[in-house]
This record gives sequence, C-alpha cells and structure tokens, in this order.
Amino acid sequence: MEQAIMSDTTSEVQTADIERLADIILNLQHCFMMGLSEQLARGQVSFSQFFLLGHITHESLSMTVIAKRMNHTTAAATGIVDRLAKFGYVQRVAAENDRRKVFVKITSKGTDLVDSIRQDIIKNLSQIMSLLPPQDQKAWLRIYERMQDYCQDKQCPQ
Repeated sequence: MEQAIMSDTTSEVQTADIERLADIILNLQHCFMMGLSEQLARGQVSFSQFFLLGHITHESLSMTVIAKRMNHTTAAATGIVDRLAKFGYVQRVAAENDRRKVFVKITSKGTDLVDSIRQDIIKNLSQIMSLLPPQDQKAWLRIYERMQDYCQDKQCPQ
C-alpha cells in the first residue's frame, strides 16, 4: 500500500514537472523563434526554407530526399526550393551519372545566411550558458544530446 501511494505521488510530481517543462520549452521556443524570425525576415526566408538550407549545408540532396527529410510532399518541397533558387540561396545541379536526376545545392549566399543565423544562435546560447555553473552547462549539453539521439532513433523529421 505504501509503495502504491509513493507511485501515485511520484507520478503526480512527474506530471507536474513534465507540464512545467512543456511550458518552459514553449516559452524558450518562442524566444528563440522570434529572434530567428527577425533574422529570416531580413533574408526573405521562411522557417521551412531555412530548415531546408540546414539540410543541404553539407551535402546536395535530391528532391525526393528533401521532401522525406522535411516531411513534405515532393510538390511542396519543390515550391520551397523554387523560392530559395529565386533569391539565390540554392541552385539545382544535374547528377553526373544521370542528367535526369537533379540535386539541390546551397550557394555561397545561402551558406552565408545559415552561418549568420547559426552565429546569432551561438551568441544567444553563450549568454545563457554564462549564467550556469560549469556542471550545469555540461548537464544541459548531455540532456540535449540524449534528446537528439531519441529523435534520431525515432526518425523524427530532421
């Protein structure tokens, strides 16, 4: 009986903590997204377009792979690529071994935009990290690495 009471109490505390964490995450996302939104507005890029640029920063991808990673239809992904190409952030490149297959490659202008926004995120995170003692900084990184591993294991859209 005592163990059942402890389980209920633990569950209530966990639920309250989880609900509080959900509120914190929503507030943090809002804070970071507002800053990101301002940066993106200067570059005339939407969140979806920016995330696509992030996917192709280190490798050119086919439209099929882009659509899958973004959890969009190929038609929707094509629309995003069209707009990015219009502003000079990406270019389409034919595959060497099959000219019918097209890859999307980030341009130097696109790379500059991603790098600029990434540096802004790093600056903001550095300010937050400076408020934490070193052991909390390491714990925060470990927790986010575990969350990333979870998302990759669950094959969340990246």
